[in-house]
Amino acid sequence: MTSTDQPTRAMVLSSGGVDSTTCLALACEQFGADNVTSVSVFYGQRHNKELACADAVAKHYGVAHHVLDLANILANSNNALMAGSTQEIDHRDYATQIAENEDGMVNTYVPFRNGLMLSAVAALAISLNPTEKTAIYLGAHADDAAGGAYPDCTPEFFEAMGRAIELGSYGKAVLREPFVNANKADVVACGLKLGVPYELTWSCYEGGDVPCGTCATCIDRAKAFAANGVADPAL
Repeated sequence: MTSTDQPTRAMVLSSGGVDSTTCLALACEQFGADNVTSVSVFYGQRHNKELACADAVAKHYGVAHHVLDLANILANSNNALMAGSTQEIDHRDYATQIAENEDGMVNTYVPFRNGLMLSAVAALAISLNPTEKTAIYLGAHADDAAGGAYPDCTPEFFEAMGRAIELGSYGKAVLREPFVNANKADVVACGLKLGVPYELTWSCYEGGDVPCGTCATCIDRAKAFAANGVADPAL
């Protein structure tokens, strides 16, 4: 059973980065901050910088903010984003990494992360808003799926997850991925129009006070701002 009613609330999966923060701005514009909740996930990542930034972004927009702990589920993963991993962050762009890896996998792939997080967020949405319909926003874009770097960022994956979420929630939760067919430069362009506080965001895979500038996500972020002819306000 699914509902044909339009969503009255929004829940945004927030990493504290460019894409999810832009999604949060879109959700607030459409639903109003009082009807928007942001959700971050601790999954055992090597630093808490992104969680701190997600909290700062939530405070900026005046939205409720939740942090889910899913670390136990991924405790056996040795991908490079995990605390205690034996792997180091690869400081090259995604295309180079994919070309050198026979299975096309990058070492910053967290096993089924988007599926895991979306399932948890859907459960939270239904629990908090059992009588209303919630739109669940995710900031994934086409660059994330390019070359198969992250298979849980493809349109096909989100189509399947969206259908599962809607079916499994009596239609009370629906998935929204507004940038799935756009690139990161398009995301930044949208955010600049909305006045997104990119100075509060963090994208770098490394922790610390200053982005490394050389990991794949730093490279993509720099290109996106350059494509829009503006300096990254977080630098």
